[in-house]
Amino acid sequence: MINKLLQEDNKKMKLLFEDGTAISGSFFGYPGSVAGEVVFNTAMTGYPESLSDPSYKGQILVLTYPLIGNYGVPEELIKDKLTKYFESSRVQVSGLVVASYSEEYNHWNATKSLNHWLYENKVPGMFGVDTRALTKFIREKGALKGKLVYDSQDIEFFDPDKENLVDLVSCEEKLAYGNGKYKILLIDCGVKNNIIRHVLKRGSQVLRVPWNYNFLDEQYDGILISNGPGNPVHCEKTIEYISTAMKTEKPIFGICLGNQLMALASGAKTYKLKYGHRSHNQPVLLAKTNKAYITSQNHGYAIDQKTLDKDWEPLFVNLNDGTNEGIRHRSMPFFSVQFHPEASSGPTDTEFLFDDFIDLVKKYK
Repeated sequence: MINKLLQEDNKKMKLLFEDGTAISGSFFGYPGSVAGEVVFNTAMTGYPESLSDPSYKGQILVLTYPLIGNYGVPEELIKDKLTKYFESSRVQVSGLVVASYSEEYNHWNATKSLNHWLYENKVPGMFGVDTRALTKFIREKGALKGKLVYDSQDIEFFDPDKENLVDLVSCEEKLAYGNGKYKILLIDCGVKNNIIRHVLKRGSQVLRVPWNYNFLDEQYDGILISNGPGNPVHCEKTIEYISTAMKTEKPIFGICLGNQLMALASGAKTYKLKYGHRSHNQPVLLAKTNKAYITSQNHGYAIDQKTLDKDWEPLFVNLNDGTNEGIRHRSMPFFSVQFHPEASSGPTDTEFLFDDFIDLVKKYK
């Protein structure tokens, strides 16, 4: 049935932008229309991890690598109560746009095609597009609202920045993982599974709570604030609880959206980037050193460094555009990064930050 749809309807998809630009291509995945913000990712591999990353909620993702689908999609195994090869339990993007799609796949752990996976998750895709030219268009115009329209089934544009997307991807109740020595309270704003895996393998247990959960009366040794989608200002409750938690000496570590929430809790401001950072190859510089690292990133907002309180300082800076990539408190054990030290997919250059965090937790204990 799925392959039959791919063969019969391969000329019935259009990508329409809010400025009137229209691009035609071939259809694959689920036969339907979707709307969201159109963004791009320049990574060469890792589409199962990227498509299951909750930070892409509300977005139509353009992949610049020319061939997608050739290694299929892994089996959905569960290990330690987490999907083993994915960053969440489902496809999170609203839609997918690629240059060349391969229905023929070959990989040792593949059990289905990308087309099949998208169909199961009711996510439409489009191929036969010059995605590199499309990426240049987005870089010049900035991230735009767009929609994938299947078989002339038109829908309204959707602005994800006006919605609280975190509420759509956060857990709904407390969840516990592991039984290690140190108890890490994880504020789930759309956490990637690999963040939890890294904490567990460092001898700690994880208490995962919803984004708006009042955790102040919980017993924990450190706080980890996760990645997540959308505009951070919609997480008022999270910001309020983090601000209160900062009055204690318990270590706090923020990742991606967690970096922005840390800044807002400290009194700083955030702003929307022109087209965001979404790739495996973003170079960052560690402040006050000559050490550079290659990082995996996925975010559309950044911290305005000029608004940082005197008690805070930049921790990393992006070597491409000079934007903030992390902050730290000058005297308290609080720090955060805008990139993804857990990678999955992407380079593991900054995995040591999890060691730094657990070391702070040990010192606190």
